[in-house]
Amino acid sequence: MKSVALYNLGCKVNSYEMDGMRQRLQEKGYRIVPFDEAADIYIVNTCTVTNIADRKSRQMLHRARQQNPAAIVVAVGCYVQTGREAVEKDPAIDLAVGNNRKKDIVPILEEFLQTRKEESRDRQYTDKTLHGATIPDIGHTYEYEEMQLRQTAEHTRAYIKIQDGCNQFCSYCAIPYARGRVRSRRMEDVLREAAGLAAAGYREVVLTGIHISSYGIDFGDGTAEDDSGERIRRPGYNGHSRLVELAERIQETKGVERIRLGSLEPRIITPDTAKRLAKLPKLCPHFHLSLQSGCDATLKRMNRHYTTGEYYKSVELLREYFDTPAITTDVIAGFPGETEEEFAQTKEFLEKVHFYDMHVFKYSRRAGTAADSMPDQVPEPVKAKRSAELIALRGRQSEEFRRRYIGKEAEVLLEEQCGINGRTYCIGHTKDYVKVAVDVTDREEKDVPAINTLAKVRIQDFLTEEILM
Repeated sequence: MKSVALYNLGCKVNSYEMDGMRQRLQEKGYRIVPFDEAADIYIVNTCTVTNIADRKSRQMLHRARQQNPAAIVVAVGCYVQTGREAVEKDPAIDLAVGNNRKKDIVPILEEFLQTRKEESRDRQYTDKTLHGATIPDIGHTYEYEEMQLRQTAEHTRAYIKIQDGCNQFCSYCAIPYARGRVRSRRMEDVLREAAGLAAAGYREVVLTGIHISSYGIDFGDGTAEDDSGERIRRPGYNGHSRLVELAERIQETKGVERIRLGSLEPRIITPDTAKRLAKLPKLCPHFHLSLQSGCDATLKRMNRHYTTGEYYKSVELLREYFDTPAITTDVIAGFPGETEEEFAQTKEFLEKVHFYDMHVFKYSRRAGTAADSMPDQVPEPVKAKRSAELIALRGRQSEEFRRRYIGKEAEVLLEEQCGINGRTYCIGHTKDYVKVAVDVTDREEKDVPAINTLAKVRIQDFLTEEILM
């Protein structure tokens, strides 16, 4: 059977879908090999979140072609969806598969192989042009792409995809054009996968998707019909979600010991949802509330659908119902039109909220988005300076949050064993996603805690993040 090398770019949703493709290929007898080895087939799961992501996707596709000029190179995913014209002209690509068709990778690939075999026999085949494409009209795709996983690339923590698509249309983001509108997974399918993964030994499940706060808005009253009877989606996140109900159901799943939520829409945190989430013992008190800017004027240009005041109320609710929850976020530095005054407002707001962690990004222009054509684009040196300031702030706040553990006992899910500065450690995370290193250098083998177990430890000292990375 042919060998296949896989390479994934982008988010946790892409990682989940790559695991699904790997599983289907293995079931059909394909031999999976490392990407840097010679293979008969190379599959690159692409990303398009920024122009840089597009470029990285092209680079990996071209690297595959260089590694084995005779191989079949398959481009899959978001870059295929938004960059179809460039994909069709790229001589490095033999086959292109868009989103919502990854579950069909085996029949699509085998149909392509059969067609190529027949055309090669008839001397019609040329490897200078794209020879196969399966790219759906993602903006009018309403079915969720079901992919049941039995195992994932990680060994202790399993990501479970619960929805796809986004209706938000932030002015800087191309993802709604790559992923389409919100499509939610049936709750029964999610629960069945969670139970299967728990039975396989995974202790923690992470609910992930493109916009998981929208989970279930397309169930029942989230769906309407147009004049022709065709199903359509109501635009935007309407403040109601089935996500909390899903978490409550997973709480009952035997073998699942931790439930972690992916990135959340701030508006999902209401008194009712905060109260219900706080009643779930397995839920990790780690909440990633996407912010992007701490300035209301900038948020409006970004087409975010909340104000800083509304965001802060969500934070206060979480801190009311949870004891020192870990609240993390994303921030964009140098969005078009961001003045020094607006940046100062953002920095002041970040200091007010006092996050556990922040993912700081310099604004990256994305062709086809509203922000790409906005006036007053911020120069790169200014973006770099502002980004550096926020990263420094992030470091101070993160260290302060983590240092509060010193002298206290914590439960850690142990995930791997590694060496740091000549000593041996078991590495894991607390429920609020603080990384912990348990020194086992001088312990007898029988006293070393097993990987993929929950261990009670007392935190004695602080290691810099650089050492733990």
